[in-house]
Amino acid sequence: MAQLRVNPTRMELKKIQARYDTARRGHKLLKDKRDELMKKFLDIVREDKVLRERVEAGLAGIYRSFAVASAVTGHEIMVESLIMPGREVALDVGYKNLMSVTVPEFRAEILGDGGAAVFNYGLAFTSGELDASLRELAALLPYLIRMAELEKAAQLLAGEIEKTRRRVNALEYIIIPQYLETMKSIRMKLEENERGNTTRLMKVKDMMIEKKIMSKRRDAEEE
Repeated sequence: MAQLRVNPTRMELKKIQARYDTARRGHKLLKDKRDELMKKFLDIVREDKVLRERVEAGLAGIYRSFAVASAVTGHEIMVESLIMPGREVALDVGYKNLMSVTVPEFRAEILGDGGAAVFNYGLAFTSGELDASLRELAALLPYLIRMAELEKAAQLLAGEIEKTRRRVNALEYIIIPQYLETMKSIRMKLEENERGNTTRLMKVKDMMIEKKIMSKRRDAEEE
């Protein structure tokens, strides 16, 4: 593991220790955030799965009704019946904060008819299956809008989860081990310097003792 290039001093050791403590706290917070994001993501995916199954089942029934309507009604009549929309929808897009991720909120309002199904064609020359398919399609609109909201939120949360995961891994496998290795190296260097200083002091002490003994011997010989 590569170490930081710093001077092996106690001041640098103190600085690296403070960075290490901050990195550990940040690592824990990011892990908690990642876990909570995953929980929110899975809740959204489960709700989206239920809605998708409902919508797909509804669309299958709509396709069957529309196929029957196409079979019993002439092509020109079908085109004339569906060429103009029978209802208008206003979609309002808002935003909310979900675990520091800005996700959209869609609110739909059906204009002009209070939400009732409207057929913009005469009923004399069309089949009941066409009416049924359009009613069922209109009933699926809220689910389709909710699915769009959920799937966009899931996409944004997935991106944030991946970003948070990379940060957690960088702290866990690169930055924190780098700080630990650097602190270990500094401590070893400081201990080595301390042993060297102790050895030098012992040598100086021995020299002073030896010098004092020699001085006493000379004094004794002179007497």
